[in-house]
Amino acid sequence: MVKISGQAKIMRIYIGEASKYKGSLLYHAIVVKAKELGLAGATVFRGLEGYGANSRIKTARILSLSVDLPVVVEIVDSIEYLEKIMPFLDESVEEGMITLEDVEVFRYTAKQSKEKFI
Repeated sequence: MVKISGQAKIMRIYIGEASKYKGSLLYHAIVVKAKELGLAGATVFRGLEGYGANSRIKTARILSLSVDLPVVVEIVDSIEYLEKIMPFLDESVEEGMITLEDVEVFRYTAKQSKEKFI
């Protein structure tokens, strides 16, 4: 087993589940663009409840089903790689929020990989 560790950044992109970009779901477009740019990986999380700039609460509770639940796309990589996706986010995210934080990364793999990692 090989352990790789180091400093990196985590980017969180807060958007609505129904947000679109050129006919596609925005969260999917972000994941596809991240892969295209060679970023280490991206994960999409669907929220159960939340609100944003418009102050309307969106919830998954049975009595008030929402068609636009909160979604967070997380990408962990070096700042150099995260900067590559910023122009796309500037163009595609019309309503949302993006945060960037320092993180310590610990990654375990079964064997030494030749892939780029942070």
